[in-house]
Amino acid sequence: METLLNDFSIGLFVMQTVIFLVLIFIMVKFAWKPIMNSLNDREEGIQNALDAAENAKLEMQNLQADNEKLLKEARAEREAMLKDARDMKNKMIEDAKGEAQAEASKLIAQAQASIESEKKAAIADLKSQVANLSLEIAEKVVKEELSNKGKQEKLVESLLGEATLN
Repeated sequence: METLLNDFSIGLFVMQTVIFLVLIFIMVKFAWKPIMNSLNDREEGIQNALDAAENAKLEMQNLQADNEKLLKEARAEREAMLKDARDMKNKMIEDAKGEAQAEASKLIAQAQASIESEKKAAIADLKSQVANLSLEIAEKVVKEELSNKGKQEKLVESLLGEATLN
């Protein structure tokens, strides 16, 4: 430490102090404002970037909320469309069942009418055949009865006896 103190010179110290103060003055005069402006610009840029990030975050949250809202609306609309489709399907099925039932009833009524007309035609045909058969039998019986003259006279007398005159 003694060597350091021995080498100490007041003139050198004053000269270095003056140079230091001049250097500080020059720095303050010419470099301090640009450095401070640069630091302020950088601080403002960082603050603007943070504000922009915060705004983007808020906008993203708003967009996400809007997306959720749109998604809920789309789901509700899809459910409504599916419900309408189901209702329409059920209505179409019920209409088809009703039409099929009406058509079946109509066909059954037509079949019953056809069966009834066929039945009447068969009964009429049967009556006609029975009448023809009865006439043929009666004709044969009458021929047999009328083949003999004595039987004819007897038949005429019995018919006259049964007939009443007014």
